Amino acid sequence: MEFTASGNRNNGSTKQFIYQTLREKIFKLELEPGVKMSEKEIAEQLKVSRTPVRESFLQLSQEGLLEIYPQKGTVVSRIDLAHVEESRFVRENIEKAIVRLACELLSEEDIFQLETNLVLQEKLVERGNYLKQFELDDEFHRIIFFGCDKKRTWEMVRQMNTHFNRLRMLRLTSPLDWSVILSQHKSILELIKQKEANKAEEVMSEHLQLVVIEQDYLKECYPTYFK
Repeated sequence: MEFTASGNRNNGSTKQFIYQTLREKIFKLELEPGVKMSEKEIAEQLKVSRTPVRESFLQLSQEGLLEIYPQKGTVVSRIDLAHVEESRFVRENIEKAIVRLACELLSEEDIFQLETNLVLQEKLVERGNYLKQFELDDEFHRIIFFGCDKKRTWEMVRQMNTHFNRLRMLRLTSPLDWSVILSQHKSILELIKQKEANKAEEVMSEHLQLVVIEQDYLKECYPTYFK
């Protein structure tokens, strides 16, 4: 396996550099679910000792992104649909409450940020830039959480989303209609602006169930990616 780092060692410790680089490649599916990982190979290619690589492996294992088998080796974890469902359940119920709050609490500046985000999303859908689309999708939801003064809740939700987010990324790399996501985001924003809390909850629920509804198609296309 050829391994090229994309991070910047000047931004932190060697371990953090390795961890961030590996984590990014796993989320982008550049390191595919089920692929074997070698401490020795990564250390040699990144020109570091094996200790920070081993520490990074352990941290990624604790997040559910790697599976370490003593005496056998380490592999990128396959997407666990039970974990996906639990994350979806938590996120859906929290975000329904958040979007209800948003109908009362979002400022004009928050609304402007969401509108700007959607303009950019529309351009990315046209260009087919799935990596940036993933980032803007997350940013759309983050703006709503932060606008409701629920920053720690956002961080908690993110920590649970390891497998859910990889399924989202897989969806964006697949030949599915991205415009559905954009349309739902637009509807959510309009309902927030109109203070239609019940309808906003309903659309948010539909939005967060979308990737799960399509999981059978994704499993058929990428059978080796799933447990």
